[in-house]
Amino acid sequence: MIVSGCSAVVTGGASGLGEATARALAAAGVEVALFDLNRERGEAVAADIGGLMCEVDITSDQSVAAGFEKARAAHGQERILINCAGRGNSFKTASRNRETGAIETFPLDGFEKVILLNIVGTFRCITQAAAGMMTLDPMEDGERGVIINTASVAAEDGQMGQAAYASSKAAIVGLTLPVARDLMREGIRVNAILPGIFDTPLFATAKPQVKETLAANVPFPKRLGSPAEYASLALEMCRNSYFNGEDVRLDGALRMGPR
Repeated sequence: MIVSGCSAVVTGGASGLGEATARALAAAGVEVALFDLNRERGEAVAADIGGLMCEVDITSDQSVAAGFEKARAAHGQERILINCAGRGNSFKTASRNRETGAIETFPLDGFEKVILLNIVGTFRCITQAAAGMMTLDPMEDGERGVIINTASVAAEDGQMGQAAYASSKAAIVGLTLPVARDLMREGIRVNAILPGIFDTPLFATAKPQVKETLAANVPFPKRLGSPAEYASLALEMCRNSYFNGEDVRLDGALRMGPR
């Protein structure tokens, strides 16, 4: 796909992996709309890249629809959707309180929130973007658009306390091929990236020793991943029209231990 002149929507585009991807797309000549709840940060990034900020809650049908309507009014129908919005939490399935000895279980409302955001929210954006892309005339090779989802190495190496996060990210991996097959006759490609440990705002307040310990676990290079490296792979997935139905780890050969 020749991305220059296309338009894109990036969820979670106000920071971290989404911000880096939005910047890379804009540098490649793409008109970018950011879907995020952080209006202040999103407006700053959008102003910097000549893009558009759309305050969107991806757990809401109405909010997502309004976001696409705003983005399309400004930039036209998007050919690129990058799903980076997501979150995690940490609770054991069942555990014993060290002070009282009481047995506690994973709070189901916390489990549901992660599932609703990470997998249902991602799929909500996929369906609305795909429906819009289907209205476009195909490009020279018959391609109408590309969708890239963000999973995690936790999808395959989920650690203690990651039941909600790992299962939601595994679901993103699981939907990649069937959705790619659903959309193949429409010329819409679907891929997923499984990032390892990346230097995102999640670690902004982490102590240097924590980052050093995490980096030491990466076989090579022994450092946290850069969001720009995620963005580079996302951009290649957009450009390379034979990239379809794939889920790709981006982790420096890291395999997560149980904790």
